[in-house]
Amino acid sequence: MARYTGANCKLCRREKQKLFLKGTKCFTEKCPFESRSYPPGQHGLSRRSRVTDYAVQLREKQKIRKTYGVLEKQFRKYFEEASKRTGITGDNLVNFLERRFDNTIYRLGLAPSRKSARQLILHRHFTVNGKVVNIPSFLLKAGDSIQVREKSKKLEIIHDTMKRMKDNMIVPWLSLDKANLKGTYMKEPIREEVPFIGNEQLIVELYSK
Repeated sequence: MARYTGANCKLCRREKQKLFLKGTKCFTEKCPFESRSYPPGQHGLSRRSRVTDYAVQLREKQKIRKTYGVLEKQFRKYFEEASKRTGITGDNLVNFLERRFDNTIYRLGLAPSRKSARQLILHRHFTVNGKVVNIPSFLLKAGDSIQVREKSKKLEIIHDTMKRMKDNMIVPWLSLDKANLKGTYMKEPIREEVPFIGNEQLIVELYSK
């Protein structure tokens, strides 16, 4: 399976903003972005006099793709599916990204980052509607129940993350039962509810050329 194996902090530096790819480390002074917010490489500190519209659109696409941990081929597939659905293409694209299983595990506070969520899912620590699902890209639908498997309920990484998860941090389309390490995907989110660090319209413009 293809995946990015480089340093996550370089991705944040390349986009010149925190993408929160390493969980709690991103909120501490140990985050490399705090001392090196410029792009990586020998030309990271150099300035360009002009940035084209294409460059702005491309960087926005790369930023969002890296935030959700999706490779280019799959990201393009989401866009194509989003463009076929009724409604605003950009909103549909965000909807697909938020419905991913790994993103939902992260949103529920069962993993400190999306990358950690993917690893836990691949190791078969979660069920959806009582069945083990080990596919990070699995798309959830309204009413789906997500739960930590009984044998996995003592995992330290899950409990450490849950301790930092406050009730007001849960997004509106999810519900969480902390005592039973169980969550519910109640409905598909609307764009205004999604704490999204990007401009999806720029991606629509990029792919529509």
